Amino acid sequence: MANRHRMTRAARGAVLAAGAALALPLAGPAAAQAQPQTPAAQAPSQTPAAPAPAQAPTALPTLQDFFSNPQFSAAQLSPSGRYLAAKLAQANGRERLAVVDLEAGSAQVVASFQDTDVGQFAWVNDERLLFDTADYQSGQGDQRYAPGLYAVNRDGKQFRQLASRSGETPSGLAASRVLPWHTYMLGQRGAQNSEQVYVTSKKITGPGQVDYVDLMRLDTRTGYNVTINRPGDVQSWLLDAKGEPRLATVTEKGRSSVHYLDPATKEWRELVSFGQFTGGKGSFRPLAFAPDGTLYVVTHAHKDKSTVHSYDLASGKINERALVELEHYDFSGQLIMGQDKLLGVRFLADAPGTRWLDPAMQAVQEQVDALLPGTINLVSPPARPESPNLLVEAFSDRQPRVYLLYNSATKKLSKVGEARPQIKPSQMGKQELVSYAARDGLKIPAWLTLPKDKDKNLPMVVLVHGGPYVRGKQWGWHADAQFLASRGYAVLEPEYRGSTGFGQAHFRAGWKQWGLKMQDDIADGTRWAIAQGIADGKRICIAGASYGGYATLMGLIRDPDLYRCGIDWAGVTDIKLMYTGHWSFQSDLPDSWKQYGMPYLVGDLEKDAEQLKATSPLEQAARITQPLLLAYGGSDRRVPIYHGKKFRDAVQKTNPQVEWVQYDEEGHGWALPKNRYDFWGRVEKFLERHIGPQR
Repeated sequence: MANRHRMTRAARGAVLAAGAALALPLAGPAAAQAQPQTPAAQAPSQTPAAPAPAQAPTALPTLQDFFSNPQFSAAQLSPSGRYLAAKLAQANGRERLAVVDLEAGSAQVVASFQDTDVGQFAWVNDERLLFDTADYQSGQGDQRYAPGLYAVNRDGKQFRQLASRSGETPSGLAASRVLPWHTYMLGQRGAQNSEQVYVTSKKITGPGQVDYVDLMRLDTRTGYNVTINRPGDVQSWLLDAKGEPRLATVTEKGRSSVHYLDPATKEWRELVSFGQFTGGKGSFRPLAFAPDGTLYVVTHAHKDKSTVHSYDLASGKINERALVELEHYDFSGQLIMGQDKLLGVRFLADAPGTRWLDPAMQAVQEQVDALLPGTINLVSPPARPESPNLLVEAFSDRQPRVYLLYNSATKKLSKVGEARPQIKPSQMGKQELVSYAARDGLKIPAWLTLPKDKDKNLPMVVLVHGGPYVRGKQWGWHADAQFLASRGYAVLEPEYRGSTGFGQAHFRAGWKQWGLKMQDDIADGTRWAIAQGIADGKRICIAGASYGGYATLMGLIRDPDLYRCGIDWAGVTDIKLMYTGHWSFQSDLPDSWKQYGMPYLVGDLEKDAEQLKATSPLEQAARITQPLLLAYGGSDRRVPIYHGKKFRDAVQKTNPQVEWVQYDEEGHGWALPKNRYDFWGRVEKFLERHIGPQR
């Protein structure tokens, strides 16, 4: 039986109601004082009120409201909690890095560029930050520079370039110590108690081809660095709770092995080895080291859903008792540590959540949730608190992320910034997690987003996620689904078999099922929505990007009775082309994936030749007679434009209702706001013509 159910958290659709606002400056140093609350309304006058004027219809939110770059995208407390670093946009749209002194109430921009944006950033210690760059105003084809690496004090002083953005060595600033362009941030917090950090240097031999990753200890003031001895072709590293390298995952010839750097012997030793893409006995993913030295791992060793366990480094065995176990989901998340102990676990179920092991943090969570009853509230404490400040990220299905500070002493919230302040939650639709039975009985989860105040006989877009071996969505605000819902469409997003996050059986059921049972799952969800009375069976369009684009084309071929039209952007059009490529492009699919992953998960080029032909949209292009919108990036290396052009030429021979758009500078998706506006504007008009709400 199909099952449609509401989220378990109460009042998720309510509008966020925060306390005072903490304003970050848009230019130069400025005070950042919390503004007073609006006073309570005075008692009404005894004079009868005049009739209220008729309300004009509320204008729909614009394309720009949904698809512009976020105005505020990140915030991090310093290790002490006294300072807050955040990225914010300047007048020309470039993102810069600012630091707020939360005790003094002052703020200062510490890093900005004219030709690029501040990208990732992290605290080195309470006085210094590390960051790189990311050009959010150039498409993939126009990118000419690497991220580089920089450090600066929280007051804007002692700025230093640590890694080049190009193959040229910068002059001055002890240029001989500037690392090469292939140096990257590690993405782990580290010790945050010295001037040193760990960074990576990748041996890159071509698009998507990383032979190994070196780890280097780098002094952010002097530029001096030391490379750590690695146990093989390392692809990833893990620091312990003291910020020192302790684990390395090596990948060679389709197998992954986890190696441990024993602090007693200073030597690496292998803990386990398993299939890189297929797993195997004893396989696990290292998660983190707790402050007491315990290693925690994520594994399927005991149940269908992956769980978190401690790992005995002496015996090489996984503790059978789970630290974290989710009934319906694989574990995905992180350990939260501070004050030299394990405080809690952040996890993803239907939505992100937190299990606090520390009673004081649990009390803080309850206080924040009481102030913000309509949202998911993710509380992040500083590493070594010397102040009562905690960072809060709040969101719902209708509310994009809002960043706030919670003062545990005064029990008050201050707003720091909003990702999309232009979005009005009252105009957004409701998102639900639903489930239905596929034709072979497998339970398929799906995300259903409905237009505001509508739930019956609606035109519907079946939005298929890419990957395909990833999780599609989580509960929260999503630009694509909410945009479509704002225009009157129901949006169904199936987590078809092969999607991750819902157990090993669900994942493995999708192996070698491109265009087959994976496609059936999508069609069965569509028919479920019709049977429930949600969708008008005559007004349904299938759409998606990458694998979702492939599924769009196969849906039009296999189920022409279901789909009135299709929208494919950056979609695979023939599985064989993923293997063989073409002289006109160089794919960024790693050779290891094509050699050791695809033959098992997608299909073997020789053994499964007939199946790959039968599930090729290119081979069956003549069967597509419905209106079709195709969009591809001219600089895409994941699904190069040759896929799109070859299919376009084939389908246009028999189908006059094919629209084509090419964004020359874009890669695998639309990085530039102008192209997102153009594409989704085309989508809006295309849907209006073929399944529009007024038809």
